[in-house]
Amino acid sequence: MEIRRSGSQPSQQGPAATFTGTVRIDPLFEAPSPARVRMASVTFEPGARTAWHSHPLGQTLIVTAGCGRAQRWGGPIEEIRPGDVVWFAPGEKHWHGAAPATAMTHIAIQEELDGKVADWMEHVSDEQYSGQ
Repeated sequence: MEIRRSGSQPSQQGPAATFTGTVRIDPLFEAPSPARVRMASVTFEPGARTAWHSHPLGQTLIVTAGCGRAQRWGGPIEEIRPGDVVWFAPGEKHWHGAAPATAMTHIAIQEELDGKVADWMEHVSDEQYSGQ
């Protein structure tokens, strides 16, 4: 058994290469091999969002606070709120982040495959974010 105490891992700023706006990433857990799961709590300030990306083994988001948005490539923008659980299938191109006027926090859960948990792509434009 291993207990990771709250606050024992430093927060990180979401890098500009993969996020737009102010994003804080708080690592929660990275399982030792042979397990592959990784989890983080991610807080997006209003209007902040990920770039388009996919995950080789999929991703689950559990919204814990605020109001956000998520979209898969070719689909509509969906509003996400506390208690919502969002699943992105392996390889599904998508983005997620806060609503324009409200911050949003979610727990992100994904698995590593061959040393990789995500494939990052282009930034979500302001027009894409606003649904235009």
